[in-house]
Amino acid sequence: MNPKQLVGEKATTYIKDGMIVGLGTGSTAYFAIMKIGELVKNGLSIKGVPTSKATEELAISLNIPLLAIEDVVKIDVTIDGADEFDANKNLTKGGGAALLREKIIASVTDFYVIIADAAKGSQFLGSFAVPVEVTAFGKEITIAQLKALGCIPKLRYKEGELLLTDNQNYIVDCKFEKIENPAQLSAQMNALPGVVENGLFAGMANVIISEDGKGSTITID
Repeated sequence: MNPKQLVGEKATTYIKDGMIVGLGTGSTAYFAIMKIGELVKNGLSIKGVPTSKATEELAISLNIPLLAIEDVVKIDVTIDGADEFDANKNLTKGGGAALLREKIIASVTDFYVIIADAAKGSQFLGSFAVPVEVTAFGKEITIAQLKALGCIPKLRYKEGELLLTDNQNYIVDCKFEKIENPAQLSAQMNALPGVVENGLFAGMANVIISEDGKGSTITID
């Protein structure tokens, strides 16, 4: 079985009847959502909260009942992917440009399940550039301020055009050599006026489901 499918399907064992479930974004979360759709088809009663427009469309195609974000107070379980995780379960997310919605949903989640194949694990974050969602206004100033924090910043493009997030903002991918204190760096980036949110998820994951490359899952809690 594909490693992403392996960990994605394993994560759905945390879902129980009657739960409100956060639905992540990305290639690994895709497999979890596909499995949730199968469970719903077989009688599981849940309500989903999508973290992106792409995830919302996938969930609708699978007939997963959804809650509007304005009706969400608390989420029981969220299953989402990560671009990198460290030895302390800190995460870098946002490769799919959905980091703002993902973090909002994570902030009201009781149990946050991260799914990632073994290649995403590191002793320290830094292998993957930290995506930062910024406003269009004054983006050059914001990029300069991000650079002053010690990174190499790069505006993200897609098909030759500046990528727009679901929230109509831009993404700046900030490459740091080694991130020893993700919580501190996250606070420093979010203190910049043009930053909407960043892709460092420090101390938020309750459990990470990964795999050993041999067809078995590994649970890090």
